[in-house]
Amino acid sequence: MSYKDKIDLTRLPRHIAVIMDGNGRWAKARGKNRIFGHTNGVRAVRETAEACAELGVEYLTVYAFSTENWSRPEREVNALMSLLVKTIDKEIDTLLKNDIRLGMIGDMSALPKSVADKLRHAIETTAHCKRMQLTLALSYSGKAELERAIKLIAKDVLNGSLIPEDITQELIEQYLYTYGMPDPELLIRTSGEQRLSNFLLWQMAYAEFYFTDVMWPDFDREELYKAVYDFQHRERRFGKTSEQLAVS
Repeated sequence: MSYKDKIDLTRLPRHIAVIMDGNGRWAKARGKNRIFGHTNGVRAVRETAEACAELGVEYLTVYAFSTENWSRPEREVNALMSLLVKTIDKEIDTLLKNDIRLGMIGDMSALPKSVADKLRHAIETTAHCKRMQLTLALSYSGKAELERAIKLIAKDVLNGSLIPEDITQELIEQYLYTYGMPDPELLIRTSGEQRLSNFLLWQMAYAEFYFTDVMWPDFDREELYKAVYDFQHRERRFGKTSEQLAVS
């Protein structure tokens, strides 16, 4: 029996976030270069997005390229940017067919013009899609997002449109890239690593973490279903006790 058959469709996480890890090690184990792993990881993104949409998950955010990744060898960075352009071109029809709109969080101004242009076009082309939002975290880091938000808030305080007493958690969220999206309820990280790597630091406050040894290119629908099934068997207390949850 597939894990899909065990999932309670009435208790799905609205938002799943994924740290797609292990492409390089997967390729190395096969005697190939790291780009071979990144290329094969595209299939896993497609399968995960389609599986999430079919289940009824509303938001899927994948960590595609961090601000720290710019420090990788130039050849790898250039190859990744080229792969992004090709993938966006190739997958637009898949997104439209599955009624999935594309979004992006991160510093778009840091991306090469060819990537930024393709991304804007894909976001505009799929803007009408309503089944699910697939968000790419590109040139993104959680600390940089918070720094940006603080600077924007400070600017609004200086120009008089805010006073310090206005600053609440709800207001801070309005200055984040993810404003308008629910916080992730489930974080999946592949390849056996167990850390956040500067991903959605504010938004992960109450997310459930699911770590798997499966390398990202090998991640498929069944692995996604397994993660969701595991999530549904967690007790989510949000600071309360088990006894309080039982009464409510």
